[in-house]
Amino acid sequence: MTLFSDMGLAQPLLDALKAEGYETPTPIQAQAVPQVLQGHDLLGIAQTGTGKTAAFALPILHRLAANPKQTPRKGCRVLVLSPTRELASQIAESFRVYGKFTKLTSTVVFGGVPVNRQIREMANGVDVLVATPGRLLDLCNQRAVDLSKIEVLVLDEADQMLDMGFIHDIRKLIAMVPAQRQSLFFSATMPREIADLADRLLKNPVKVSVAPVATTAERVDQSVMFVDTAHKQALLHLLLTNHPEIDRALVFTRTKHGADKVVRKLIASGHAAAAIHGNKSQNHRERALGEFRAGRSRLLVATDIAARGIDIDAVSHVINFDLPNVPESYVHRIGRTARAGAAGIAISFCDREERAFLRDIERVTRQKVPQAELPAGLADAAAEEARRSAAAPREERHRDERAVNQRNGRGGPNRNGRPGGQPARNSRSAGQPGRPAQDRAEQPRAQEPRSARPAQGRDEQRHRPAQEQRGADQRGGQRHGAEPRRDGPDGARAFELWGTGAAPKRNPRPQGGQPRREGRPSSR
Repeated sequence: MTLFSDMGLAQPLLDALKAEGYETPTPIQAQAVPQVLQGHDLLGIAQTGTGKTAAFALPILHRLAANPKQTPRKGCRVLVLSPTRELASQIAESFRVYGKFTKLTSTVVFGGVPVNRQIREMANGVDVLVATPGRLLDLCNQRAVDLSKIEVLVLDEADQMLDMGFIHDIRKLIAMVPAQRQSLFFSATMPREIADLADRLLKNPVKVSVAPVATTAERVDQSVMFVDTAHKQALLHLLLTNHPEIDRALVFTRTKHGADKVVRKLIASGHAAAAIHGNKSQNHRERALGEFRAGRSRLLVATDIAARGIDIDAVSHVINFDLPNVPESYVHRIGRTARAGAAGIAISFCDREERAFLRDIERVTRQKVPQAELPAGLADAAAEEARRSAAAPREERHRDERAVNQRNGRGGPNRNGRPGGQPARNSRSAGQPGRPAQDRAEQPRAQEPRSARPAQGRDEQRHRPAQEQRGADQRGGQRHGAEPRRDGPDGARAFELWGTGAAPKRNPRPQGGQPRREGRPSSR
């Protein structure tokens, strides 16, 4: 089977594929589409960039078009769960593109955006709902979404959902969907907990695998450069200056603060760059992705939160400014290049402390990463970078110094005027002395103790920035720690805990016999 026209897909889908220039399916599509069309449950093991989205979107759209029904109120016929906002948006866009000649409806639900609009969009139901687990569970708890009419359930990038701590949410959502359904399960790797979840979710599944577990893309030319941490920025500048063929590159850092710092220095050196990570607003992330996709920004600096959420065929290079401490993340990072049959290049910077990470990567991928020579003139470039940093605005230098001091627990005032080892009250980094939220490594949650998990939580929107929280407190007269929401069923009042997770405090009793004015926040 070599053509989409041989698969028996509905004509509107073939017309859409032809309009996009697609005629020949990828291996995962050639194996998965016929099995899904026959109604089988499916377990797909494939690395990123192999065409998994079309492998489940095309047969699902065919099934819906062949059996039209009225969409269930507040419900959907197909539910696709995705770990990140960017990936959810791209899946929803794929459903719209492939189904543009049908009358099928779809929408996407994720955190970081106003919830009321999503509630309105779900009021009359849709055929296909693409969602991240955290926001969808919130909507279900508010009875704004009903999952009792689902015919097909898809879990995409299941192993990343495990890494991000969504497994408990997924189990709660699965308990809400009908037992009689078709289930499709896709993952790039298969750790034990994911395999156990697949066993409970799937019934007599057909297994489709197009690459061994945790292998890297075959068309990616990989290399590693051993360099001191202090010289990494200069090395990046040299590579970008000496190699104009680096047309569009993804640069990965381990921390959110590190991503922002790299972008500032790239811009100061004359390179067009933008950052994307969990502390950025949804509008900023979409704008940065749009500029990168359109070619207006040559560089996109990201943390692992974006490793599987960026589907751009024209990424020529992936540069690991910091090596990930989870070997599987390396596979997902370099999978952002060499997509859709193209070739790609992955370059990793490795300092002395990261050599253990490199050994873990080579053991998991079962191949040795070749070493590349450092470019000539690195010492001079590093000295120039040091001079440029010394000439940077004073406030910018102090901001970087404060972040380092707070991370290491040393003294010096932080952003709130407190000593570096004493976080401000009501700070989002409560429980993390001297370590602001934006400087914590954005690592998979399963690898961290609970106290060190990122403040974003589910879908990265569960905890608002501190200044937004204070503004809400002043408007609503609420103490830090709780905010009333009146969008629950029958006008019931629900409370969402923010910040440290502590229970909301009562307003203090009036002092000196003075009556307390209602509707105003306490002066404390």
